[in-house]
Amino acid sequence: MSKKSKIIYFILTSLFFIFLDLYLTDIVLKYLYDLPTNPVIDFVFVQNYGAAFSLLQGSKLFLILFSALAILGIIFYTIKHIINASMFSIFFASLLISGIFTNMYERIIFGFVRDYIKLNFIDFPVFNIADAFINISVLALVIIIIKHNYSNKTNETDNR
Repeated sequence: MSKKSKIIYFILTSLFFIFLDLYLTDIVLKYLYDLPTNPVIDFVFVQNYGAAFSLLQGSKLFLILFSALAILGIIFYTIKHIINASMFSIFFASLLISGIFTNMYERIIFGFVRDYIKLNFIDFPVFNIADAFINISVLALVIIIIKHNYSNKTNETDNR
């Protein structure tokens, strides 16, 4: 795939996940009390004034600035290395940017992040779709990096 095609894919995928997250969050919160409960998942509204697991409570400006810098860093890194990046890497970089962006957007617009997904089968903090995007993409990117580094070391060993 050409560099231009990969950049377009990166932008469109990021925008798709941003709008999907914001749309689904609005829908869930609009019908929050009409949604059925079950042993696996509940929907409860929590205003999170911090970061993951409510860390850094009251650090709104810091979290907004950190998010903006993280987004810019991911964008610049991805575009700089986009020729050699796999479509999986670009997809998960888009997912990561989307999660960071929507949480940052909510901090700016509402003053907090809207969390609403509660897992009933484990003692875990209430979270939102953006948090899931961030965690899934970080895990996937770590696996991609480890796999890439392992295959490079294997190739170096084979070439000796």
